[in-house]
Order: sequence, then C-alpha cells, then structure tokens
Amino acid sequence: MGIEEYGGGQGPRPDVLVLTTNDAPGYRVQEVIGEVFGLTVRSRHLGSQIGAGLKSLVGGELRGLTKTLVETRSQAMERLVEQARARGANAVLAFRFDVTEAADAGTEVCAYGTAVVLARE
Repeated sequence: MGIEEYGGGQGPRPDVLVLTTNDAPGYRVQEVIGEVFGLTVRSRHLGSQIGAGLKSLVGGELRGLTKTLVETRSQAMERLVEQARARGANAVLAFRFDVTEAADAGTEVCAYGTAVVLARE
C-alpha cells in the first residue's frame, strides 16, 4: 500500500488553504464567510466486510477498510473545498472531520470548518 493509499491532505500551494487551526500565522482574516461542509455517505463493500471479519480473528490492520476511509475523507474534503471556493473563500479555518454510522447503511463522513478570506499581513 503506497503512501497515497493511506494518507491524505492537500498538496503544495492549494488555492483554498485548509487549516485545523483558528488562525494562519502571517495572515489576517479579512472576511468571515461562514460554515462550509462536505458530506459523503459510503456503504461497506461486502468483500471488505468478509475480509475484515476474517482479519479480526488474527488481528492486524484492515487495509481494505483503511483505503475506503481515506477515499471517503478525501471526497468529503474535496466537497468542502468546492463549497468554500464557490462562496469566495481562499481558506477554511478550524477544519474538522465528523464520522458517524448512518442507520446501519454505511458511514457518514462530514468535513467542516469556517470559510474565510485571508490576506497577507
């Protein structure tokens, strides 16, 4: 499994900067646009569920589920960035993920934060 399969985040020099912090050193918040979020709900693949069940007998990482969760989080984050960009933001502050089970049908992943316009100090 390569690094791109089990990790995520933005590449260098994104047009919408996403930060988990409440501020950005070297920048000032010029405008607060408001909350933005990206949401996706994924069901588990039957094959990965069977594999996960077997793997739980011997222990170890559930690579199929890890890969699915990385893809799901990446999709939620991409949707968050699209929302921020569409509303005129160039950054999202206080970025977080929320993960919940969606009525036994799958996993809901919500990426959320505060869309802002940053200006260099």
